[in-house]
Amino acid sequence: MTEVRLEAIGLVRSERDSSEDRGWGVVESVIELLPQFAAGLEGLEAFSHALVVFYMHLDPDREPSALRRRPRGREDMPMLGVFAQRGRMRPNPVGVSAVAIARLEPGRLTVRGLDAVNGTPVLDIKPYVPVFDRVEGARTPEWIDRLMVGYFDDE
Repeated sequence: MTEVRLEAIGLVRSERDSSEDRGWGVVESVIELLPQFAAGLEGLEAFSHALVVFYMHLDPDREPSALRRRPRGREDMPMLGVFAQRGRMRPNPVGVSAVAIARLEPGRLTVRGLDAVNGTPVLDIKPYVPVFDRVEGARTPEWIDRLMVGYFDDE
């Protein structure tokens, strides 16, 4: 297998230091880019949303060999393969979040809805482009609705 090496382009600065399963939609985070990547933000101000790709680095309990588990370990959830879930317990703990762009400053992108904790390494930022990113008629299983109650709400 080919070895893959990624370089962080910056870090998340957030009020959250630990992963929680509630209220991410109101969290405002700042992505501080490393100086050599700051120019990459040019033009992003024309977009309302972006996709942020990040490395879920704080996971002491991660078991990359466990390919089947219940989402969030909840007994009321079905036993599923890791690739049928969006959780952080996976062979390559890479997260992707669609976020609202709040502000853009030199070397800094402020966003809402990024479910990454303070200090999380950011691997990439892409503009959200509906023609590329929207999926017509997407379906999800019923357990997703139960699992996601409150995840992005401020309650």
